[in-house]
Amino acid sequence: MTEPRDHIGQVADSLLQIEMELRQLGMWEAERPSPEAFQSTQPFCIDTLEFTQWLQFVFVERMKVIIEQEHPLPEVSGMAPMAEEYFRPRPESGKSLIQALEEIDQLLSGG
Repeated sequence: MTEPRDHIGQVADSLLQIEMELRQLGMWEAERPSPEAFQSTQPFCIDTLEFTQWLQFVFVERMKVIIEQEHPLPEVSGMAPMAEEYFRPRPESGKSLIQALEEIDQLLSGG
């Protein structure tokens, strides 16, 4: 079963919002981390990447490929709680990014 076009469009818009929020926070990186950083077996590559690096170089990149190649979207997503934990000790609140992640979590999880 293919995804309705409007749903895919909403997910694509959410990905752009995530990118915009990362840029506004100054956390969008021009250079890709080393290939070894992606070899992690930990969720979110937590031992080798910052959460924001994982968002940019793993999640956003993979989701763009999924959309472009018309593969089925993931059916579950729960990144907002991870973002809340990431920003808890930081001086930036990350509130807008967390809201963007809550939106994509809801879109992907069918809520």
